[in-house]
Amino acid sequence: MGARDEYVFVGGYTADKGGDGEGIVLLRRDPATGVLTRLGVAARTPSPSFLARHPTLPILYAVNELESDGTVSAFTVGLDGALTPLSVQPTGGGDPAHLAVTADGRHLLVANYATGSVAVFPLDPEGAPSERSDLLDLVGRGPVADRQAGPHAHMVLPLRDDVLIADLGSDKVWRARLDRVAGRLTQLPVAVSAEPGTGPRHVRFSPDGALFVVGELSGDLTWWRPAGDGSLAEAGRVATTTAEGENYPSEVLVRADGRFVYVANRGANTIATFAWDGEEATPVAETSTGGDWPRHMILVGDHLYVTNQRSQSVTTFRVDRETGVPIPQGDPAAAPTPTCLLRWPASA
Repeated sequence: MGARDEYVFVGGYTADKGGDGEGIVLLRRDPATGVLTRLGVAARTPSPSFLARHPTLPILYAVNELESDGTVSAFTVGLDGALTPLSVQPTGGGDPAHLAVTADGRHLLVANYATGSVAVFPLDPEGAPSERSDLLDLVGRGPVADRQAGPHAHMVLPLRDDVLIADLGSDKVWRARLDRVAGRLTQLPVAVSAEPGTGPRHVRFSPDGALFVVGELSGDLTWWRPAGDGSLAEAGRVATTTAEGENYPSEVLVRADGRFVYVANRGANTIATFAWDGEEATPVAETSTGGDWPRHMILVGDHLYVTNQRSQSVTTFRVDRETGVPIPQGDPAAAPTPTCLLRWPASA
């Protein structure tokens, strides 16, 4: 590995979820060109569909998206990108789909999609998850019968002492308070009550404090501002694609300078670019991903990387700094049933 190279880990589905992957794949990234080069399988673990890293330690965490008995796995990351198993813990629910570490590095939070719950794991000084300290069960349902018969926690976002939980099943973004000593969650008033049938999947804040919510079922992007009572009020919405037919947006990103917002569209197989002026998200462009079913994406400097889950690839784009539009760069990198990307800087 060159002095300026860095890694990108790829999570994906293995055979237990109908995928072709073997575990977590390791790619090398050239920061100058953005080119990705496959190095091999870094760790064999079942369906590591979402990945996260410790804020200060060389520890990588992966959900194992198993239908009935989900688990979370932790690995130490070597200088060469090698993953060494550290621990595995049950999440207390089915199909864990997302996880995040608190900024102080003391707790790991996991969203169990199938069973609609959030698990809390204290982390020891080495970053290993201890026995689960809490399991917060959500409640509620929505009007889309086959997708919203019950709660479906899809994302957890720690914010100081609070945690936002995007719940596709109940059309809510819940807010909870994390007790840093006891490792327990207490539900607070709801942050976002979305229009019925929205199916909140992922959320992101802009630098100016707006909360963006991507609706997997409604196919739109909404943005929300404080309402004065602890909740947020919808300030605007826009469709995420102009293509006809079914569309299920997945990931939403906000560029670091806050000028542009990106949404990945599954079905349309595009990345939608929106200009953000603090009041409105204005459509700028819709760019083909060059693959099928864009599940996840990350922005690294001027490069946007997108996983095409069904076409077994990761596409690289260079983002124009002024227009914000992603421009395809080179050939996609091969990756089996990819669902998540995690950048790992060379200095980590």
